[in-house]
Amino acid sequence: MPSTSMRAITYDRYGPPDVLRGTTVPTPVPGPGEVLVRVRALSVNGGELAMRSGKLLPFSGKRFPKRIGVDLVGEVVEPGTSRFAVGDLVWGGGRRMGTAAEYHAMAADRLDHVPAELDPAQAASLLAGITAITALRDKAHLMPGERLLIRGATGGVGFVATQLGKAMGAHVTGLASAKNLGLARELGADVALDYRDPGVLGKFDVILDTVGRDLDTFRRLLTARGRMVAIAFDLAHPARTLGYVAANSLRPTRWVRAFSGNPKADLLADLSRWVTAGLVRPLVDQAFPLADIADAHRALENGGVRGKIVVEV
Repeated sequence: MPSTSMRAITYDRYGPPDVLRGTTVPTPVPGPGEVLVRVRALSVNGGELAMRSGKLLPFSGKRFPKRIGVDLVGEVVEPGTSRFAVGDLVWGGGRRMGTAAEYHAMAADRLDHVPAELDPAQAASLLAGITAITALRDKAHLMPGERLLIRGATGGVGFVATQLGKAMGAHVTGLASAKNLGLARELGADVALDYRDPGVLGKFDVILDTVGRDLDTFRRLLTARGRMVAIAFDLAHPARTLGYVAANSLRPTRWVRAFSGNPKADLLADLSRWVTAGLVRPLVDQAFPLADIADAHRALENGGVRGKIVVEV
């Protein structure tokens, strides 16, 4: 059994990565339907950076201290369900912050077994695959032979989406930085272009936007029956971006839609099947220990990330 206290990462004001600090907090007690997990790894996500910096005040509130971390890979300590046994390696994510800690209690239906092919850091790098699956398969309904454009083809979600789009039979065009064009092709992009100067792009059936800026410019690249899914927004003008998406989400053609990530066991099982089939592979840019999570946030803010920034516990 774990101790009654544990180390966790908190912050007591909005600001740069330096506001993150390690502290001692009570070890969570799992409630009905929850699993207590000893955390081994987690990923760093753009939304967390926006929350920590205070750029999402309408959503994040003013109560402190706050916790950080939304996904995890770890070992089951208290199963809480017949689906798991003590020691099982599981992965998952939720809407409640706090996975940057030694232990975390998470609803059982947001967890599944990690594929045997992956170690904890690799698994953490792939958890954004849930977003990619939801965007391409469930929202855009990507079909074989369609033309897919991915903005940010080698980033935290884009690197999985590039592989997934190719596995789903699409013709994939990836936009990335000049230094990452080779990686985009390795991941499966049929065409890899420098996002700073892509030239004439043509028309696309589906666009996955992981950037959040210039949405209208890219919407004009959609075919008559094209669909755009936006999973990021311009942090300098969040209301403008959200308003644009809302105004265009109900269009019968050339629509733009967004969604909030919702990791569930069935989606994690789908991701596992892609991994086991060898169609989606992990990509860890850098791994930091929990005590250096501020450096992990700083690395993601500096940009140019290839795959995922991971924190190991």
